[in-house]
Amino acid sequence: MSDLVLATRGAIDCDIHPALPGTAALLPYLDEHWHATVAMVLGGMARLELNSYPPNAPLTGRPDWRPSSGPVGGKAGSEIAMLQAQALDHFGLSLAICNCLYGAPAVYNPDLGAALCRAMNDWMAKEWLDRDARLRASIVVSPVDPEQAAAEIARCAAEKRFVQVMLLAMGELPLGRRAYWPIYREAERHGLPIGIHAGSMFRHAPTQSGYPSFLVEDYAAQSQAFATQLISFIAEGVFVKFPTLKLVLLESGVSWLPAMMWRFGKDWRGTRTEVPWVKELPASIVREHVRLTIQPFDGPPDAADLQRVIEQIGSDDMLLFSTDYPHWQFDGDEVLPRGLPERLLQKILVDNALATYPRLTETAS
Repeated sequence: MSDLVLATRGAIDCDIHPALPGTAALLPYLDEHWHATVAMVLGGMARLELNSYPPNAPLTGRPDWRPSSGPVGGKAGSEIAMLQAQALDHFGLSLAICNCLYGAPAVYNPDLGAALCRAMNDWMAKEWLDRDARLRASIVVSPVDPEQAAAEIARCAAEKRFVQVMLLAMGELPLGRRAYWPIYREAERHGLPIGIHAGSMFRHAPTQSGYPSFLVEDYAAQSQAFATQLISFIAEGVFVKFPTLKLVLLESGVSWLPAMMWRFGKDWRGTRTEVPWVKELPASIVREHVRLTIQPFDGPPDAADLQRVIEQIGSDDMLLFSTDYPHWQFDGDEVLPRGLPERLLQKILVDNALATYPRLTETAS
């Protein structure tokens, strides 16, 4: 067993990805009313896959983490036994938060989208959480109808194994807009962080200059989306209105953050009369409210350069351990970036997650 794997014994993984086999898997969890609608509207669309995570793209599933066969054609993340052996057991995880990426939140019909998200959450509880005591999950909601999303948060909040609310990084509007505040109000009421995950509803082009030609362009542009959403949360006053809310950026990378905080702070000084509710430096607000998972880790390979990035982030509390299983962000056991300061390891592996997700302590066995 490698030293890197030994280092992760007891860690809390804040981003793993069980995969929904297809829309048909949700039928047992949908009200009968929706069966005919699903058959009519989604006929011929057995899978509502997010185009930002095409199932056969290399980044969507590491080769040795893909099933060789099976009822869903070897879809990465679709088999709980593989997740248990390759992630939970192999890395010695004490807990892992499941973030299921599927197209239900992107459905335009607000009622159908809400019904599919509700079914996804029930499917997650029954098919995954009930089968391994180490698993926790994010509540999947559709931002198309924030009031229905808030109602779904309230419904799922009774199940303490749901520890977060998940949204996608690219949608119709910047997520700080007041139209989405019912989601944040309900999340704060139940002590649930908001997790923004890389991915797109494809309402608009992934870049500010239009549609790219290649998947790699789309994927690299996700960091711009995260920056946009973070600026929106601060400028719109989300953290002023909901002062205990935490925001977790899932699969965002980390190296973009210091430059963004510096530039946002500089520009805020010259334009802050426009947003008088933002009374602190944006960097201070980020350090108090925002957390980031460490995979994919896009920091420099040189240990000294990496430590400078960590110092520029300016907080030991912001980084959360993740494997991003089964996405292909590293080879072998290289889940922990080499060169992380020794003082940070316990905080990244365990302490920061416990501070970010109160329900992890509440549900610990």
